[in-house]
Amino acid sequence: MTEVSKKYDSYQTVQANFSFSAIQGSNKSAYTDAGTLYLDKKNNRYHITMNSQEMISDAKSLYTILKEEKEVQIAAIENSTDAIDPSNIFSFYKTGFKYNLVANEKAGNTLLNVVHLTPTDSKKNYSKIKLRINRATKLIYDATIYDKNGGQYSYTIKSQVPNKNLDNSLFSFNKSKYSGYEIVDLR
Repeated sequence: MTEVSKKYDSYQTVQANFSFSAIQGSNKSAYTDAGTLYLDKKNNRYHITMNSQEMISDAKSLYTILKEEKEVQIAAIENSTDAIDPSNIFSFYKTGFKYNLVANEKAGNTLLNVVHLTPTDSKKNYSKIKLRINRATKLIYDATIYDKNGGQYSYTIKSQVPNKNLDNSLFSFNKSKYSGYEIVDLR
């Protein structure tokens, strides 16, 4: 884990293409999506584009654009140091977890180290996180979050480009791009 942390700590920005799948509750209903994360670690900002929604964080507010509903929800950013969100997706595991290297697995020809993370705070709404790390590159391959209600949320990193020059406009909400959308301010 130390080598993984060192690698991600050296990045100022990351652009990552990912896929997402969710299996929720006892009825095992499934949902999948894919997208791109643009992360400005230094300024604690991110922009996520997916087929169904976009999320833009300028470090003060989070703008969630629900494409099908034609709605934008604006919420204040909670500066919780123990929440897992896109701004700390590559570093959340550093504190608040016990971790065990449990096995090696393969995805195609890629050898992966498997780490189980257990939160030290039993009040968390998740019971375990399974992190798989590409053994050769020391980059996160995927993460699966197991919630206490039987849900599983998996993020697979398809590709990532560190220290890419990201335009500041990526991290600003431009209301004119969403004419016809209902704006719901929850701040």
